[in-house]
Amino acid sequence: MTIKRIKYAILCLCLLVFGAAFIIRPEKYVASCAEGFALWAECVLPSLFPFMVISLIFIKTGIADRASLPLRPAARALNMPQNAAICFLLSICSGYPAGSRILSEFYESGALTREDCDKLAPLCSTSGPLFIIGSVGFKMFGDKLLGFEIFAAHALAVIIFSLIYCRFCKKSNPIPPKPIKSNNNVLYDSFYGAVISVAVAGGFIAFFYVVAEFMYDFNLFAPLEWVLKLFLDHSAAHAVCLGMAEVTTGCSYLARSSTPLKGALAGFMISFGGISILMQQLGYLTKTGVKPLKFIACKFVQAAMCFAFMLAVT
Repeated sequence: MTIKRIKYAILCLCLLVFGAAFIIRPEKYVASCAEGFALWAECVLPSLFPFMVISLIFIKTGIADRASLPLRPAARALNMPQNAAICFLLSICSGYPAGSRILSEFYESGALTREDCDKLAPLCSTSGPLFIIGSVGFKMFGDKLLGFEIFAAHALAVIIFSLIYCRFCKKSNPIPPKPIKSNNNVLYDSFYGAVISVAVAGGFIAFFYVVAEFMYDFNLFAPLEWVLKLFLDHSAAHAVCLGMAEVTTGCSYLARSSTPLKGALAGFMISFGGISILMQQLGYLTKTGVKPLKFIACKFVQAAMCFAFMLAVT
């Protein structure tokens, strides 16, 4: 209980300091919050919302469950839950944090167990092609081909890591999973769920955009930036530091740098997700019993693999 109280005291202190800084310098942080929402509206909303609606309709109508039937033998052979393939496809088409939301939907419906969600959490933690190729590659970096390369490296890192990870996990239950029940209000429920999820994502992005600026202003990134400057120029190191808090912000700043490692660094940040995306995903995954530290460690390994793959092709 004492440790829990200490954690809450530290959290309260951090929030009070952050709130005080926001009040003292509203001209800076209010503008930063607006920039965060603008970044969300331009780069994340168009790439996330349509696929989130489609994914929820597939899940709530039971189409996703039936579509996974032909893929279940392959999933069993790879020691994965029988809904693994369809969960992954819906995740990688939609992007963060849709995959975690999908696992939560399957878990709450009884189609996945806690053990299943633990296996699938790293596999269904992916960014989407519209964000990586369209928003990052084309809009930010002005290079659609680079976007394709980052997306391929990102997907490959997630798949390879998850295949290895599942081999060391407990064998999946061979009993067919419980099908998801549909209702008569699927369209409304799907749009409502998608709107709420995307709006929450926008709130996270705007909040952590401000947090990233706050951390940089108070030199909280100084140790990480000092290490990064041993290998990168100032602008790239600054971008990576911001990306550790909010990945869209980090990619936006990284696009302005001149480092030849910008593609590999973008792949690392996107695969890791940053604090903002990790918190969004854990908001869904903690309901399924996924352990936060274990999940974050998996994401870091995936990010390192994506970085290595990008170095090999650039």
